Amino acid sequence: MGEHTVELTDANFEAEVESAGGVCLVDFWAEWCAPCKMMAPAIEELAADFAGKAKVGKLDCDAHRDTSAKYGVTAIPTLIVFKGGEVGQRFTGVTAKAALASALEKALG
Repeated sequence: MGEHTVELTDANFEAEVESAGGVCLVDFWAEWCAPCKMMAPAIEELAADFAGKAKVGKLDCDAHRDTSAKYGVTAIPTLIVFKGGEVGQRFTGVTAKAALASALEKALG
């Protein structure tokens, strides 16, 4: 995980995302998931690009099943943009970095 990326867990999700306010991109992923590994460089780049403007976090679905279930994550990677703790745009599968950047910009509005 990169220096700008937040490691999310069932224990810290509420504080880091739901109650934190602002804009956050959450990458729901798993270690064994090849498409998740393909997305990792783009997620790290977005975290650096949006540092100080939006939070970018990763939540390992295998280790943190409660949060994954709460948000109905049934396929990975699933990427959700949160604004003020509320679900905004949602993407499933390999997604272009530009589409994610656009969603973050829109949420930052």
